[in-house]
Amino acid sequence: MKASPEFGDADGGGLRIGVAAAMFNGTITEALLKWCREGLLHSGVSDADIIVEWVPGAFELPLAARVFAIDGGVDAVVCLGAVIRGDTAHFEYVAGEAARGIQEVALETGVPVMFGVLTTDTVEQAEERSRDDETNKGYEAARGAVHMARVLERIRGGA
Repeated sequence: MKASPEFGDADGGGLRIGVAAAMFNGTITEALLKWCREGLLHSGVSDADIIVEWVPGAFELPLAARVFAIDGGVDAVVCLGAVIRGDTAHFEYVAGEAARGIQEVALETGVPVMFGVLTTDTVEQAEERSRDDETNKGYEAARGAVHMARVLERIRGGA
């Protein structure tokens, strides 16, 4: 029986990765993006093959992901953002629809789309998940994107 590989051990050499980043809560998203890029580079993805596009907020991430997946010539997409609970129901609508839309894009297109959107109760929780080290959720999403691109390649009979 073959031992399971470690998460994130996939080689990203030759992959092209789209990153959709939400401007709302931009300080958090910038920290996620920094470590997403680190994760992709650590996996062997060339800097020239990391395409970043900024959208207004998390609600717009699924559309950008869809265009990346259909027309962007990418092997995977990473969606980054932060939705922080407030005093209104806005959180539930934005977080839920962003998650649903991102999953829908992956299922409809067959291109891996990673959910690197923080959904937290407080700014402090978002800061904890976007700290300046390898525990950053942007790093995790990047490594997951490479892993899933390679998994689907193998399932489809590629490398």
